[in-house]
Amino acid sequence: MKVFGVNEFAARFPNAVFGTIYLCTFYIIGRKHISALFGIFWAILFFSTLLPHIYFKSGIIDPVFNFFIFLSLYNLMLVLSEDTGQNKNAILSGIFSGLSVLTKGPVGFLLLALCFLVFTILSKGKSTPRLKYFLYFIIGFLGLVCSWLLVELYQNGTENMIKFMEYQAELFSSPVAGHEQPFYYHFLVVFIGCFPISIYAIPSLMGTQLRSPIGFQKWMQILFWVVIILFSISTTKIIHYSSMTYIPLSFLAALYLYRVWEGNLFWRQFMTWLYLGLGLLWGCIFITVPLILKYTNVLLPYIKDDFAKASLNTPVNWTGYESITGVVLIAGVLWSLHYLKKNKIIHGLFIFAASINTTLLLTTYLILPKIEAFTQGPVVRFYQQISQEEAYIESYGYKSYAQYFYANQKYGKNEKRKDLNWLKFGQIDKPVYFVSKSTNTELDNVAGFRLIKTEGGFRFYKRNPK
Repeated sequence: MKVFGVNEFAARFPNAVFGTIYLCTFYIIGRKHISALFGIFWAILFFSTLLPHIYFKSGIIDPVFNFFIFLSLYNLMLVLSEDTGQNKNAILSGIFSGLSVLTKGPVGFLLLALCFLVFTILSKGKSTPRLKYFLYFIIGFLGLVCSWLLVELYQNGTENMIKFMEYQAELFSSPVAGHEQPFYYHFLVVFIGCFPISIYAIPSLMGTQLRSPIGFQKWMQILFWVVIILFSISTTKIIHYSSMTYIPLSFLAALYLYRVWEGNLFWRQFMTWLYLGLGLLWGCIFITVPLILKYTNVLLPYIKDDFAKASLNTPVNWTGYESITGVVLIAGVLWSLHYLKKNKIIHGLFIFAASINTTLLLTTYLILPKIEAFTQGPVVRFYQQISQEEAYIESYGYKSYAQYFYANQKYGKNEKRKDLNWLKFGQIDKPVYFVSKSTNTELDNVAGFRLIKTEGGFRFYKRNPK
């Protein structure tokens, strides 16, 4: 954002870069340990899976976080399996684990530690590294983390770190921001959202041995189950919390298909039905969503949420042609399945990859802008209209970051801008704009606030300084 400014491009740029790094990393590691073709399988499968593909178009930090965890685990695998270079791998494992902690928090180290613990138990302690490798890991880990912590302590004291650790504990122990879901939530999200690798990986996850060097299959099985179980236990459940499973799933899926291509295994009948079922399900979703949103008058009587109703009443021009995205996906599913059943794996992979990426590209241009138009279009337009005005601009009663991207706020050094009560009741030196959901009328009863307008699912208020 220092380079590109505070905008959507800057927010998404790191993940776009890391998406390319992921694919190159998978190819290089796959080529090193199995073959160049396997590396291609792994990269293509990851690129052409629904959730991972969408994941790298977002602005969340998890793709970077997960990448460092994976590299830390990979170097730990090398420490336990190779005869040379273990000192370097132990230090690298510590450094990458430290980077994961600095990226998002102590969960980065926790996942690595849990995977190592499970691996040690399953191997009955026979693969425990020598003490010096633990020391090398600690040097790499603490050398990186402590260098940052010292700067943080010098500049800001302990307050930020204490609040951060308290928040991490709160995320795990209680449903933060309404993100409470049933135990099976992440199982369902990963199975449906990670189509098609969630299907290809089933044999390996269920115990089929696929022959892999450095215990790669075993480690990826452990990583998958540790992540899915840990975040199923966690009270706060958000869709991207289980995103670390995408990497082991893609590896296990690629390894299964590679062994099928070699002729050592055969495509299983139950996978045909799952592949067809999930593929048709997603195709129907892409077909029906635009049609439902085109004819919202049919849908509105069945919606109980007043905010959703108000949002859906925002005028959006749906043509019906947007459903072509689902047709492309279904055609790709059927065509690729034809080749997969004949063990023509390469043909099937490339056909599906072409169809899913065409589908998602069309969705980006035909569907998402129109969904955005009624989910937050009124808010974005409002922020853009007042972006040249010297004012305090905040969402009220709900959490949003849209004001930071579109309102071009120039807060200066007034620390009171962070105080909601000061913005509502204090002696402000600039106008205050609040945006609330249409169902929240609380500001109607606050002296000094004037309702500017109501549009879509939002209410827009202004308070002028005296």
